[in-house]
Amino acid sequence: MSHKLRVGELKALYLTEEEVWRIFTIVLTTKSKKSATYKFGLLKAMIENLYQVNEEGKVTYDQLAYSFTKVYWNLVIHHELEQGTRGSAVVTKLMEVKRAYNIPKEMTFDKLDASIQLVAAKRVKAVMKANVFGALYGDTQGSFYAFDHKTEQFKFNKAVLTFMRKYQRLLIDLVNYHMAKMIEQLNDVPHINYLLDKVESIAKRSTLKPFEKVLVQYFEKTCFYCGKELHKSSIQTHVDHFIPWSFVQSDQLWNLVLTCSKCNTSKNDKLAVRSYLDDMIDRNERMINQPELIASKNELVTYNKEKIIHLYDYSIQNGYENIWVPS
Repeated sequence: MSHKLRVGELKALYLTEEEVWRIFTIVLTTKSKKSATYKFGLLKAMIENLYQVNEEGKVTYDQLAYSFTKVYWNLVIHHELEQGTRGSAVVTKLMEVKRAYNIPKEMTFDKLDASIQLVAAKRVKAVMKANVFGALYGDTQGSFYAFDHKTEQFKFNKAVLTFMRKYQRLLIDLVNYHMAKMIEQLNDVPHINYLLDKVESIAKRSTLKPFEKVLVQYFEKTCFYCGKELHKSSIQTHVDHFIPWSFVQSDQLWNLVLTCSKCNTSKNDKLAVRSYLDDMIDRNERMINQPELIASKNELVTYNKEKIIHLYDYSIQNGYENIWVPS
């Protein structure tokens, strides 16, 4: 049984888009055996970490476990929804953490203390090793990724990584829909749209205040887009995702800039005109030359300029065609 595997080697180095779509179809529909929503949870974690991989296409178990735990904390604890077989291991681990720290169900994952988040993610990671990594590996015929429990490394097939980045927005919608559809069958809820709202809100952004402090400390206190000075008391400082958060679904320092409130509100969920991409690359090069910043935040380990260029292009392909220019 594939879910019991401790090591999974990549069985296909090259896949066409047609082959990747065919396998995704199997995984997302009833052709794939699913007794719980875990495979959807892992797909959501993979999507959230598409741009956190290193040059070899690898991401750590800890990174995936954090994203996976966020999904299930918000569904199981916050929304009190069943995910499959009663008494499932992930639910058990999360309930243990909830009781140990006396956490109310109203507390979403991003509101938990960082130390509690890590405790929960560590416990869930053990369950993922036993029940999750191997299961999806089997359903994808060993062609999407390789994994190793000993080194706790997960390696994307580069063809699949490119495919998932290219069709990221569509895949998010597909995974959310099929995950919500399965949860609907496991819970007494009024309508699938009720669940879609909850599934889609799982990855809601957390506070950007810690990033604001870092950016203010190491860079000029001016708006990245219009150049307005931000240190004046009359101007409110905002932090903006250069590539919209709704596309990247994560907070990374190399994608964040300081802005004035006018530019941030005007830009909203749009992509800035391409000339700012060069400015972003230059800014990030200056960040790379801040060794104390890298050491303290570990934010640039997986960054390179080709990645943000691809991200910009893929966002346009995924429908972000309403290009924003500051007034």
